[in-house]
Amino acid sequence: MLSSFFKSRSSNLIGVDIGSHSVKAVLLAKSNTGYQVEAFAMLPISKGLIVDHTINDVEATGAVLKMLRKRFPHKFHDAAVAVSGSGVITKTIYLSAVQTDDELEAQIEVEADNLIPYPLNEVNIDFEKLKINESDPGKVDVLLTAARTELVETRVSALEIGNFNAKIMDIEGYALGRAYELVKGQLPIGASDSPIALVDIGASMLTVAVIENGETVFIREQAFGGEQYTQSIVGFYGMNYDEAEVAKINNELPRNYVFEVLAPFQTSMIQQIRRTLQIYATSKGNNDIENIVVSGGCSFLEGISTLLSEELRIPAMVAKPFENCSFADNVKSEQLLKESPKFMVACGLALRSFS
Repeated sequence: MLSSFFKSRSSNLIGVDIGSHSVKAVLLAKSNTGYQVEAFAMLPISKGLIVDHTINDVEATGAVLKMLRKRFPHKFHDAAVAVSGSGVITKTIYLSAVQTDDELEAQIEVEADNLIPYPLNEVNIDFEKLKINESDPGKVDVLLTAARTELVETRVSALEIGNFNAKIMDIEGYALGRAYELVKGQLPIGASDSPIALVDIGASMLTVAVIENGETVFIREQAFGGEQYTQSIVGFYGMNYDEAEVAKINNELPRNYVFEVLAPFQTSMIQQIRRTLQIYATSKGNNDIENIVVSGGCSFLEGISTLLSEELRIPAMVAKPFENCSFADNVKSEQLLKESPKFMVACGLALRSFS
């Protein structure tokens, strides 16, 4: 069935990023002078509620979303949320440019049946025409997106329990890429003319979105994140999971933790990012990445931008999506600015209000 991955907006949307460790949400407004944060919230998710990007307990997740909803103005109910993981497929296909929209839709269904490794009655499908194909002007590039229906429906149900209206279902990698709008001012002058890699390292997933000329041209996800770091702490020091999380956040680990757990985690992280950038370079004809902007919970690791810059030989910086935003009177800007790298995906979802 056709979904709403690319449906245009109808009102200001609350961007809701449902992660395996926490839920982040933000509401933005736009004026001639830029963006303003109207409200934001972040609440923890109990371990096990969301595993492999699938909501295992819709009721419990909805209860968290209901608490989150109370942090936002009553008049805003519409939300944009994203799906991710192995149950999500995106492909660029090439179709005749002279077809009507109805003909194009019919051909999309034929192509989807050949390209998607699931029965079509088990997936939500959407597509968007991108541009005339550079190699063959008689064809048009079309972005085909499919997600397992279960992934979509559980998010919609959890949002409904939380008193949200699920208006837009997006793809997490593209939401991350859209957030480039809020961090491009961090880049050196002229840097936006070259490919930029946005790297979001969350609790269980590393997502890379590459931006060229303001457009997201490549996304890739890897099952890797801060969860591995926490599990290493559990294994090395005999702590339970909650103790390891607290020790990690509060820097209360044994003195030799840098060599025993942090350095191996950093090495794995670098390998994951380097491999993804190599895949991008191969697919795009060796376009060199000029800058990296890192976000997510792992961006709080001390010295991460220096580490990435030195190991990958690419200038890197931590994302500051709200640096050039104004704030509504009731927004605790100091708290938000401190946590801002965790809000990149939520920001990209909220920006669907204006695209």
